[in-house]
Amino acid sequence: MSLGSSRGSSSSGGGRGVNLPVEVWRVVLAYLPLPELGRCSLVCRAWRELILSLDNTRWRQLCLGLPECPRHPNWPSQPHLEPSSWREAMRQHAIASRTWSRHAHPELQPSSCLHLFRRRKERRVWQVGSGLELETLRGALVVAGSYDRVVLHPGVYEEQAELVLKVPVEVVGLGRLGDVALLVSLEQQCPTARLSNLVFMPAWFSTVVYKTSSGHVQLDNCNFEGAQLQIQGPGTCHARFCSFSQGSSTHFLGVALSLLDSCDFSGSDSASVTVEGAPVTERNWACKHLAALARITTSWTSPGSGSPAGDNLGGHSGATRPPGATITLEDWSKGETESRRRRGGEEGGCQDTVIEDGWSDSAPSEEEEEEEKEEEGSGQGNNSLNYRLAHSHHGLSHLLTPNQDDSPTLTPEIRTLTEELQRDPGAQALVETVQGCVLRRCLFRDGKGGVHVCNHGNARLEGNVFRGLTYAVRCIQNATIVMLRNEVCECRASGVFLRLSSHGLIADNNIHSNGEAGLDIRKGADPIILCNRIHSGLRSGIVVLGNGRGSIRSNQIYNNKEAGVYILFNSNPVVSGNHIFQGQAAGIAVNENGRGVIVENVIRENQWGGADIRRGGDPFLRNNYICHGYSDGVVVGERGRGLIEENHIYSNKGCGVWLMSSSLPQLLGNYITHNRMYGLAVFCRKDPDGGGTREGGQEGGGGRGGGQENFHEEGELLAWEGDLDIDCERLCAGYSSSTALVEGNCISRNGAVGLYVKSSEPLNVVANLVNGNRGAGVAVLQSGQLTRLVANCVRGNGRGGVTVERECRVELRGNGVYDNGGHGVSFRGDGQVVENDVVGNRGYGIRLTDSADVKVLRNRVQPVQGCGIAVLGPAKAVVHDNLVFQGHPGNVKPPLHRDPGNDGSALRNNSVLKHSNRTCSSAPAWVLENPPPRPLSDRPSYLPPSASHHPSHFVNSMTTRITATVESGCHNNGSVFCTIL
Repeated sequence: MSLGSSRGSSSSGGGRGVNLPVEVWRVVLAYLPLPELGRCSLVCRAWRELILSLDNTRWRQLCLGLPECPRHPNWPSQPHLEPSSWREAMRQHAIASRTWSRHAHPELQPSSCLHLFRRRKERRVWQVGSGLELETLRGALVVAGSYDRVVLHPGVYEEQAELVLKVPVEVVGLGRLGDVALLVSLEQQCPTARLSNLVFMPAWFSTVVYKTSSGHVQLDNCNFEGAQLQIQGPGTCHARFCSFSQGSSTHFLGVALSLLDSCDFSGSDSASVTVEGAPVTERNWACKHLAALARITTSWTSPGSGSPAGDNLGGHSGATRPPGATITLEDWSKGETESRRRRGGEEGGCQDTVIEDGWSDSAPSEEEEEEEKEEEGSGQGNNSLNYRLAHSHHGLSHLLTPNQDDSPTLTPEIRTLTEELQRDPGAQALVETVQGCVLRRCLFRDGKGGVHVCNHGNARLEGNVFRGLTYAVRCIQNATIVMLRNEVCECRASGVFLRLSSHGLIADNNIHSNGEAGLDIRKGADPIILCNRIHSGLRSGIVVLGNGRGSIRSNQIYNNKEAGVYILFNSNPVVSGNHIFQGQAAGIAVNENGRGVIVENVIRENQWGGADIRRGGDPFLRNNYICHGYSDGVVVGERGRGLIEENHIYSNKGCGVWLMSSSLPQLLGNYITHNRMYGLAVFCRKDPDGGGTREGGQEGGGGRGGGQENFHEEGELLAWEGDLDIDCERLCAGYSSSTALVEGNCISRNGAVGLYVKSSEPLNVVANLVNGNRGAGVAVLQSGQLTRLVANCVRGNGRGGVTVERECRVELRGNGVYDNGGHGVSFRGDGQVVENDVVGNRGYGIRLTDSADVKVLRNRVQPVQGCGIAVLGPAKAVVHDNLVFQGHPGNVKPPLHRDPGNDGSALRNNSVLKHSNRTCSSAPAWVLENPPPRPLSDRPSYLPPSASHHPSHFVNSMTTRITATVESGCHNNGSVFCTIL
């Protein structure tokens, strides 16, 4: 007979006989036993393909009908998931089942010639049970020879003393699992043994039911109930489809290699698996075979893959969005209504944003309203453009390119595990190394602990499920662990603990819904954490504390109730390339002298600050995308520090950056754009008006309102150790810590003031572009100590350029203030305005009023409609050596103005250029030259040299900034009476 098509009209064999359809052949072959199927597959290629096509029928039936191990291939973690090939699963089972017998050697080999004629020794089968020739297990082990098979009939076998296995033997229980129970304690002293289909229960004298220190034992389809399995190196163990329940556990001491495959651990009162001690150098015969089995690639779907049901990665509309997807500005605006509802009805609109009582950054003042009416009445608002001084080629004009002024439309894609391993040879070596205890496709559930690795032990966990435990994995005391594609969920404490200089690789795991942190790293632990999904935790995603380190890269950390990554107590990890989003607190929180290198992360859609730095936190943040948050982008609270450099901070519902004045951060080269409130806000340490506390009471960036953090291991109160070794190495050394520094930033298109200052500490603002904000460019409402604004460009803001309120000390030097919607500089406080270009502003150029006490020296001013320099009311000022250009020819206001009766001010040596003084119409246009438009391209000579060169043209990160006060003295001690020349 030959194979035919489904219609039976053609023959593929070419021989004589009846042509049967393939469907009929499949029915016929479904009745063949395994040996016959193998013979049929050797007939020809067509027959082989036909045999392989029986995968979901006959091969499935044979695989599930194995008398020694009738378990589903994906038992116990995913029995509902079909294997990709039942035939392949059966082949792997057959290979693993024969591993124990591969140590067999001829008894005696007198010569190689006689070896050819030696008869193969037949294995004897010993039947043991009530009424049979052998009634006890002890009696059977006495008479059994090497590699004999001992079959235990249903019953309970109890021994009153320890049994010793001295020859290789196979012990098999007859019937269903549970029919044969052993109440024994076995010690293996032979090279190999196999036990199958048995239930082990502890004897009255010991809870250890099986132990070996030199040989190899294979356990198939066994149950351990309240018992313990002990393996000591160079002994090895291969356990498959076994159950450990009622407090059962396994203990590996110094093992070179052992394999637990598809085992079920439940109800443990301590760790289910303990791996202790460094692997011994001595290897037994089974190590090479176990290493080959451990490297077999499995084709089943890992628990860490796929999105769990109910995960909402989208954000606003509730639609499913892939992790790492970028929300556009249009999408963000559509979600504003829902976000306001989520925040409890807080005011979220851009218009009339007010944080401080009595001061609004969006509403114009009464004077500005009057000036606007005058300008509208004159009908000359736009004609003055022809007379404005050109100023586009100033030193910060490169920051006005469209790509840098607008918020990014795309964020970096998260790297795959393959890409990360290619970039990290150390992580690649850990993946390829197989030693210690290997746990694969096991289920740990409903107990205290999962896997405990300690004292230089080595463990590899691949494709396991940890569920409903107190903790899943604990790695301490210089131990090494490799975790790949595991699922860790619903632990009462943290999912994975790493302590005491432990290290290893944790990659491609799904860690979620744990009671404490997903990963807890402390006391010198230094793991590599790659490409995990850490989400839905009741506390933080990852906590690093107590001198913890680690490399945290390319993870998706989302929907945790506290900070996505929490760094504190002198910890110093590297956090790179992660997507941290949709957290219910801060994205990354650095507290209590924590440090860290935080680079190239995407931090978005978090309820609190994207990055929150407080209480001595001193991280290095660089090139992160901090966006679409429901509060501020970056928060630097009391005693916060850090180097915050070249980050993209945009489209946050609160401020772009929120600083407390007692903090000492360094903000260098950041792009702070399109935030709903202030671009950068600096507040007092304590503010009776409430301005120093952000909305929502986020006093601690990690979560839970800043209360005492619960960083114990299993829920009990634990006092923090004070004798930790503190590594004072500074990754970002070289910058000053005496004064907060804001340098080289682009603060653009924010919904309120660009830079808002209400501070009691000194502040240096150097070489920033403050552009296109809806409110004023810079507003200083309180400045108990000197605030220096040096070499900045403040242009195109909706209200005034620079506003200084009463009792503030401010120095403006070398700035360019251009084309703002209100006054160029409005000064009510004390200070200096030296060598600035104030051009094209809608109101006055420089306006001094109320209790101002100011020196105005060597500025170049051109207003549009108002006065160039005006001293109003009781203000005290020294105004000299300034150059004032007339704006619109129809402007009737004087270029220099001082209120009558103001005898406390002096105006001298100022120059005024008017259109009427030009000799002819062909006279060259006025230009800003010698020097060119400010801020200048070259670093000002009065600034100290920088320690390191910054990418933004001439903007540098400083080690010592502006230590000398040039031409100081703001008349705080008395009036100066001058005459007007």
